[in-house]
Amino acid sequence: MTSGYIDVEGGRVWYRIEGGGPGVPLLTLHGGPGIPHDYLEPLAVLGDERPVVFCDQLGAGKADRPDDSTLWTVERYVREVQRVRDVLELREVHILGQSWGTMLAVDYALSGAPGIRSLVLENPCLSVNRWAADADMLIAQLPPDVRDVIKKHRAAETYDDPEYQRALGTWYRRHMCRLEHWPELLTRTARAGNPAVYTAMWGPTDFVATGATREYERADDLGSLTMPVLYITGRHDTATPETTAFYAQQTPHAELAILEESSHSPHIEEPDAFNAVVRDFLHRVESR
Repeated sequence: MTSGYIDVEGGRVWYRIEGGGPGVPLLTLHGGPGIPHDYLEPLAVLGDERPVVFCDQLGAGKADRPDDSTLWTVERYVREVQRVRDVLELREVHILGQSWGTMLAVDYALSGAPGIRSLVLENPCLSVNRWAADADMLIAQLPPDVRDVIKKHRAAETYDDPEYQRALGTWYRRHMCRLEHWPELLTRTARAGNPAVYTAMWGPTDFVATGATREYERADDLGSLTMPVLYITGRHDTATPETTAFYAQQTPHAELAILEESSHSPHIEEPDAFNAVVRDFLHRVESR
């Protein structure tokens, strides 16, 4: 295991490399924005065949947390990915993005960066309009008392109200992680998040983007991706199977996997099935 810091625009990011072997390295891009990589740690088991690179993006986890709102843009995070690759000499790489990390992975790939062997897009958010519409659909399926509380506090923008937070807990147990007992790495991730970055990049509520990503729409650009792409989502995810299938249909060399017992954390909820799908995909890409 190797870890350290990398100077990037605005400060330092933190990285750790686990595992080894002859396979092409797997670079992981965590969600958020503004939460650390910790919840992705189960992916370290893939290090028996290749290096697996974890990073805390600027503003998250062990990375620096500068107080400069001009840094919180998708474009700067794209440059950050390239800087990490350059310093770690990742000439060829598979990239796995989860949630916000899928937005970052796609924009990085669309920038024309060389050496990307494949993308794994877990719980993709590639259209904020579709995300918001899916969220409204899923909210409508909540128990009436929970649904009404969420609607009331969204309208009033009283997101810190304990009543809203309790209702949000019901949402998370349905659509974030469906395990009865959340693993420590997931609660640790939640505690270590940086709300300032999340609010600046996404907004104050999970359901709709109002921050720097509020106009993020890439569905029409997915046809420009030339590398193999694996889309993975959970049956109960906020990145709904229907929307994820739509993304896959727009992508030339795409595959789709839906894990039936999962929501927004399939690598935690169904780790064996998730890892098997990813392993098989990476093996087939590298055998071509």
